[in-house]
Amino acid sequence: MAKPNAIYLQDYTPPEFLIDQVELRFELAEEATEVQARLQLRRNPAGSGQQALILHGQELELLHLTLDGRPLARGDYQLDAQQLTLPNPPEQFTLESRVRLYPQRNTSLEGLYQSSGVFCTQCEAEGFRKITYFLDRPDVMAEFSTTLVADPDRYPVLLSNGNPVDSGVLDDGRHWATWHDPFKKPSYLFALVAGPLVHLEDYFTTRSGRRVTLRIYTEPQHLDQCEHAMRSLQHAMRWDEEVFGLEY
Repeated sequence: MAKPNAIYLQDYTPPEFLIDQVELRFELAEEATEVQARLQLRRNPAGSGQQALILHGQELELLHLTLDGRPLARGDYQLDAQQLTLPNPPEQFTLESRVRLYPQRNTSLEGLYQSSGVFCTQCEAEGFRKITYFLDRPDVMAEFSTTLVADPDRYPVLLSNGNPVDSGVLDDGRHWATWHDPFKKPSYLFALVAGPLVHLEDYFTTRSGRRVTLRIYTEPQHLDQCEHAMRSLQHAMRWDEEVFGLEY
């Protein structure tokens, strides 16, 4: 794993752009994974006025890039091993990209990688830039919607942030699941897991009477060790209600 560069508060400057919404689609496969990203961006009024949009990105193979639906040619942007730069984008726009990455070769334990036949992510502190081109910094908060597509035999469980909102099976036999997180978060909190997992299920009844399904996912051999995690989750949800007045 590369040694991170020190970042000092005294050097802080606001981001030039903000990202409001993110739609991701992962085509998970054995040889390579393709990631489609659709970003809703706008210029940050607190920025310095720099014209260029500079996105972080490492170890990504860029396949396609569009701005407001218009395909961008190679001369429309600059690309190097660390960044994707658009010289003069609009004040508000949609940027769509498709990249290819190789999780099976990823030994850095950052970004998307495979471990024991399970796809996993580690995005804190700067791992999301190994998944797609993004403003990979903690002061850029966005709403995420994530769709995972994979072989149902190898990867029967598909998990990401937020709540499951839809799922199905494609004509080629692969299955998919979509997760939506309505709460804005920085990219380092993004998470994805896909693999042959089992779960312990229980419930939590909120103070207004709603019944919420809770699941702890794990590898089969560790299922009997999940009771403490479930009880801790239930106690934490109750504590949020009692101390902060926050209901799930």
